[in-house]
Amino acid sequence: MKKIVLAAAFSLGATAAMAGNVAEPVMEPEVIQEDTSSSSTGLIVPILVLLAVYAATR
Repeated sequence: MKKIVLAAAFSLGATAAMAGNVAEPVMEPEVIQEDTSSSSTGLIVPILVLLAVYAATR
């Protein structure tokens, strides 16, 4: 009986000793995606629509 208790104590001690790691965690670099559209494209479509409406009314 003493051997079973002693084996259980050693096995619990061994698992607690091996549970962690002292190495620093490695962080993945954050990927930043740059927006490639320019602000001038937001003005071209409304101007073309206005020109088309103006040309249709003339």
